[in-house]
Amino acid sequence: MSEDKYYDIAHKQLKNILRLYRMNEHENPIMLYDLQEDRIYAYHYDGFKNEFESKNSRIALERQYRKALANNEVVVFVRDNEERKLVSYSFGRDSVLA
Repeated sequence: MSEDKYYDIAHKQLKNILRLYRMNEHENPIMLYDLQEDRIYAYHYDGFKNEFESKNSRIALERQYRKALANNEVVVFVRDNEERKLVSYSFGRDSVLA
């Protein structure tokens, strides 16, 4: 267990996240795990990026997304509405045999 609880949550859901990712792989979606809903969503990159109000957040996402694509990775967000947190990670597409 790491010291980052959201990483641990994402990693625990990774098999399910990658399964949904593969169903939409042709779109290279951004993946989101909603902690309170206990649901996984696949979002088109442009639509997801445009939800950020901050230009810096959009730029950071663009960098992470481009790097993830180049490294055969998936961008995964964990949303915790109770704590008002939205954090992102990149995981290898083959991290788990899903």
